[in-house]
Amino acid sequence: QVQLVESGGGLVQPGGSLRLSCVASGSIFSISVMGWYRQAPGKQRELVATITSGGSTNYADSVVGRFTISRDNAKNTVYLQMSSLKPEDTAVYYCNLAFLSRDYWGQGTQVTVSS
Repeated sequence: QVQLVESGGGLVQPGGSLRLSCVASGSIFSISVMGWYRQAPGKQRELVATITSGGSTNYADSVVGRFTISRDNAKNTVYLQMSSLKPEDTAVYYCNLAFLSRDYWGQGTQVTVSS
């Protein structure tokens, strides 16, 4: 069974930075696609970024140039470095692990961008 635990969310001013972390249990982390998704109030969950086991990355257009996803397979951890944050980045951010046809989700961490 895979468990994902996110951390690093919080309140930040516009233009600020945050780094989210997600630690995965189990033995399939290194061979899985990892991703970050977010859900703002009243909106559907949306993709933010993904990273394959080989390190290939993909980003939503809205975060290109501002967010960076990375992974440390030795620590079973995926990161999301967020910079130049905007109020519209406010959401609950979820970590996702995709392996074969299965998806696993963390509990989410709140990111609020406000002055």
